[in-house]
Parts: sequence; C-alpha cells; structure tokens
Amino acid sequence: MLHLLDYCEAQLIEWLAEHQWPTFRAKQIRRWLLNSRVQSFDEMSNLPLKLREQLKEEFVIWSMKVVKQHGVADGTEKLVLQLADEHRIECVLIRERERRTICISTQVGCAMGCVFCASGIDGVVRNLTMGEILEQMLLVERLLPAEERLNHIVVMGMGEPLANLKGLLPALVEASSPQGLGIGARKITISTVGLPDGIRKLADAQIPYHLAVSLHAPDEELRQKLVPVSRKISLASILEAADHFFDVTHRRVTYEYVMLANCNDQPPQARQLSELLAGRNAWVNLIPFNPVDGLPYCTPADLVVNRFVQVLESSGVQVQVRKRKGDKISAACGQLRRIRPEPVSLSGTSATTHG
Repeated sequence: MLHLLDYCEAQLIEWLAEHQWPTFRAKQIRRWLLNSRVQSFDEMSNLPLKLREQLKEEFVIWSMKVVKQHGVADGTEKLVLQLADEHRIECVLIRERERRTICISTQVGCAMGCVFCASGIDGVVRNLTMGEILEQMLLVERLLPAEERLNHIVVMGMGEPLANLKGLLPALVEASSPQGLGIGARKITISTVGLPDGIRKLADAQIPYHLAVSLHAPDEELRQKLVPVSRKISLASILEAADHFFDVTHRRVTYEYVMLANCNDQPPQARQLSELLAGRNAWVNLIPFNPVDGLPYCTPADLVVNRFVQVLESSGVQVQVRKRKGDKISAACGQLRRIRPEPVSLSGTSATTHG
C-alpha cells in the first residue's frame, strides 16, 4: 500500500488523471488530509464513493502506530511512533502560552554520534520520507482541541535534518503552505550538528527558515570528542557556511550549546565561545544537559550556568538558557523509544499517561 502523504499535489494530480478524475479533486483530497484531521477515506464526504474506494485500494493515510504516549503537567507530550517497517521514532508536542510547537524527527536513529545524545546510540537506520515527516505533525495535531492548531515547528528530533533534505524540504513546504498546515516559514527552525554543504543548500533554497547550529564546544579538540563527525568538519567551515546562510537569508543564526557538567561549562570555554562568535549577528541557546540513562554526563548546577551566561553577555553575545521541559518523560531525543511498550490508542488527550 502506498502512503498518500508521500504524494505531493502534482503526483496526486497525475494519479487522478490515470484514473480519469478531474484535477480539482487533488485539492479536495489534500484539504481533507492536511486541514480536517480525518482518520479515514470514508470521512472525505465531498468525494465520489468510487474515488474513495479507489483511494482505499491503493493508499493508506496512516502508516504509523502510536506505541507510547506520555505527558506532564507543563503541557509537554511525547509520542513514540512505530513505522510500517517496525522501526521507531519520536516526536514531541510543547505547549507554552499560545504556542503549540512540534519537535519532529527526520531519521530513524542518527549517524552523527554525539556522545551525550540517545538518538545516535544505535546509529542511523534510514531517512524518513516526506509522508512520515508530515504524519508526525498530523498525529500530534490530533492531540489538540478543535480550536487549536500547531503554529511552530522545530526540526530537532531524531536524526540530522540536513542529511535528509530530500524528505524534509518537501514536508516543510506542505506544512508552511496556506493550503497545508499554514505554519509560516519564519516559525520553522531547522537544527543541524553542522554540515556545511547542507547549510549552503538550505540557504540557497531561499526559504526564510531559522537555522540552529549545534556547537557544544568552542574549540576543535573538545568538539571532536563530543561530536565525532566533526573530525571531518572544521569549526571554521561550519561558521563560514552559517555566515553564508545569514548573507543569503538575512536570518540570524542560533548557536546551540548543550552544557555538560565539568566538561564544557567553565568560564574559559565561555570566553572562547565569545571569541568564536565575535562580530557575528548570532544568538546562543544554552541547553543544560537532559540526563540519559547509561551515559556518564550530568546537568550543570544553576550557578555554573549563570556564570557562563554572565561571561557571554559581558562580551556582547546575545544568549538565553533553554527552559527544560519534558525531562520527566525522557523527552531528550531518542530516550523514550528505547523502552519497548505496547501500542496505545490515540484519541485526543484521553490516551495520555502522566509521569
């Protein structure tokens, strides 16, 4: 069975033509898929019965099963999704004031090997398709009341997004389209460990997404220990690509920095980071480590984090500390999928278990 969400409008029009249906049916189908939270073809009431039957014969809307769903009082909910090939990924819904943000995955696992991240413990299996990326958004939107919609996307889940631009960019086009989910490009952030070629391709697409580059260390030696892929990619080449992104898109680049206690969180490293970003229109996002079972790293004390912030700010670097959300439900990338739960139903928020 084909996954209907893998079909862009042009492909759907082609399929309709082969089955002798007019072009306008494509817009109707896509409106049902992306705007109406339908669960089956039978709900697409303005389509002829014959067309609905033909769609059912060849396509599925949903290719994933929700096998675990956790939520906490701060409004964060995490889903573990089992794909058609039985591999598992994660996505997270974050509620904060009027924001309804989804954090999506782009790969099964990750090949970047960051030593503090649960996503890459088992390596990378494969890229997700456009449809699998979109389906995460639609499944999470079903958790919201009818009057609420997703309005922000962060591509910060499992996998390296720039290693799967083929699946990611078409999915984001659908998500940002007024005929799709209607989430504007300026409300979409793509996070990367720092693949210069991918950053340049993203810039040259000239879509005003936000870019977040994961540094995690201010010097080559430490970064190579924390992010093994950086043994082949210099900090200089990453910063040059990020500068190109800013020049082309005029979007300020965010530099993410996971803080690991007694590893990369000391004042000398804050000063090095300030020097590295000097003269750039940059924003530093400090992320206190979210503990992962089996990994030897710890979260730095608030006093240590505040001292790091003071050093950066005294050097003129704009900085914020990311508020920790969802740590009680193992919301760091890749943590929850390592637990092997039984499938659960997804029908609004009633299926949520609170931890």
